[in-house]
Parts: sequence; C-alpha cells; structure tokens
Amino acid sequence: MGIVEILGVAGSLSLLAGWRLYLTILATGIAMHFGWLPLPEHLQALQILANPWVLGVAGVGTLAEFLADKIAWVDSAWDAVHTVIRPLGGALLALALVDSSDPAWQVIAFLLGGGGALVSHGAKATTRAVVNASPEPFSNVVVSTGEDVATGGLLALAIAYPPVAIVITVLMLVAGVIVIIALRRLLRNIKATLKRTLGDEPAAEPPLG
Repeated sequence: MGIVEILGVAGSLSLLAGWRLYLTILATGIAMHFGWLPLPEHLQALQILANPWVLGVAGVGTLAEFLADKIAWVDSAWDAVHTVIRPLGGALLALALVDSSDPAWQVIAFLLGGGGALVSHGAKATTRAVVNASPEPFSNVVVSTGEDVATGGLLALAIAYPPVAIVITVLMLVAGVIVIIALRRLLRNIKATLKRTLGDEPAAEPPLG
C-alpha cells in the first residue's frame, strides 16, 4: 500500500475510535487473530492488537461501553471521561500504521489520528447531548445501536479495502464537523427554550411612558 492508503486506513481507525475505541481495538484484534483480515507488511505493527491480554481488556471495555452508551446521561458522562482517552487511542492507532523509520510521517499520523478521533468524539458527544434532551428513552438506544453497527461495518471495509478507507475518512471527517456545528446550535436553542419555559429568564420591562 502507498502512503495515501496507509493514511486512509489510519484515519478511518482513528475516526471510528472516536465513536467506539474499545470496539475498534477488539474487532481489529479478533479479525487479525483468526486471519480474517491478514495485514500487509506495512501494518504488521497492529498485530499487537491480537494479543490475548489486549483482546481481554478491549472486550471488557467494549461491554462496559455498550451498556453505558444505552442509558441516557450515563452515556454523556462516559463520553466526558473519554474526551482524552479516545483521541489518544486514535492517535496511537494511527501511529502504529506508519513506517517507524520515518519520524516525520509518525508525527503527522499521530496528530491527524488524534485530531480525527477528537472530531468524531465531539460529534458523538454532541449528538448524544441533543438526544438526551428528548423526553422519551428509546431514541438513545436506537442511536447507540446504529453507532455499534456502523463502527463494525466501516471498520471491516477500511481494513479489507484500503482505497475505500480514504473515502470513509473524508466523509466521516466532513460529516463530523457539520454535525458538531449544527447540533451545537440546536443544543443552544433547546437550552434557551427550556429557560423561557421554566421562567428562568427575567421578564421584559414594560416600555416607559
């Protein structure tokens, strides 16, 4: 694979780590352990993910995240805790993909990986904050399950077809930025509406005269 395809895979894994860090590590490790996704020479550094200890820790993390992500506001607390963990994990995943003999590309991969994971994490956390504002409990489960399925499917596509990973990376990055901007505006509007409904804003003074 060329450097563009390698960066495409690195970007895809990093962005997906912003959604589901533990699932990304677990699915990649299992696929490599059973030979479902044989790695080319460039990506052999990721073989560490097939280590039984790594798989065990990732499995526990995946289960905990799966359960926490289905409960309103618990998911937001989980996202808050992982604001640093997910970008760091995404950066390290990207770092493992590039040639260790080229420090320049390692720095680039680390920065892009961390930045990509931060963008997707921000989009996820903002989306969940808006969903949690809904009074009914089912939308949270639907959104969370959709993220589970999307992460697994996109992960398989990115590793099995590296050229596709480039498209996945670009689309997820653009979508993440758009979602963050749009939902932050929506969240501000929801908060303003709630304040007016609850009477927290001071009443307007009558005109003089």
